[in-house]
Amino acid sequence: MSRQRKADLLLVLATGFWGVSYYLLDLCLTELPPLTLNAFRFLTAFFVLGAIFFRKLRGISRRTLLASIPIGLCLVLTYIGCTYGVLYTSLSNAGFICALPVVVTPLLEWLFLRKRPDRRLAVALVLCTVGMGLMTLNGALRPALGDIICLLCAVAYAGDLVLTDRAVHDPQVNALQLGILQLGVVGFVMLGLAFLLEKPCLPQTPAVWGAALFLGVFCSGVGFVIQTVQQQYTSASHVGLIFTLEPVFSAIVAYFFAHEVLQLRGYIGAALMMVSLLVMELDWKSLLRRRE
Repeated sequence: MSRQRKADLLLVLATGFWGVSYYLLDLCLTELPPLTLNAFRFLTAFFVLGAIFFRKLRGISRRTLLASIPIGLCLVLTYIGCTYGVLYTSLSNAGFICALPVVVTPLLEWLFLRKRPDRRLAVALVLCTVGMGLMTLNGALRPALGDIICLLCAVAYAGDLVLTDRAVHDPQVNALQLGILQLGVVGFVMLGLAFLLEKPCLPQTPAVWGAALFLGVFCSGVGFVIQTVQQQYTSASHVGLIFTLEPVFSAIVAYFFAHEVLQLRGYIGAALMMVSLLVMELDWKSLLRRRE
């Protein structure tokens, strides 16, 4: 199996963890304040993975350490938005909207890295906007507060992807160290905010303990280290296409465990959003040439 295929499969695994996380977030928020929950999950991830890869964390370069700070701060904004968004919208909506970095990322690359988007992006943005409207607008034609928060979360995560892509291709940056250090940045910033704005506490029931630990070790720790390391070995189009699976995992979990069912227009909107991601990520000309 090629290195790229292994990377793609590992990214599918990480995407599955993130899709499951929306249901677990909803469960944990019944006992833990949002900032406290995020501090718990990211510090758990940081210390568990730090212990596992202790030897590989020796000799951290200055470039790796500095790169982890802005990436970690982008994740802070992402997870504040994601956690609060889940409080004010459905699990399915949160899963779909938080997957939009795949569309937003090329815009940020255009603005900050001067990588000009092509026609496919314009088509994808139109389809995505229509789809989001069908899925999230209520009877008064206004998006729910949670939908807007999740959209801001998507923009912040797009920034994380752009910064990570630049960092992991720097020969002086160690991707594994970067993946673990960013978890520490997020965890300690969240802990400080939790002490300022909340009353930190621990889970009270075994179910929430289990959910919070799974969020920490697998959804945060394993998921983000996989993303950071494997971005070295696969193309941007592969990463973007794989990340479109996140809302699929989220909707499946929401259906079976939270019994959430979208209205017909919601399914149409979700389908348009998925199509928009595929339109942007696939090279249709190459595919048509192969079929010929």
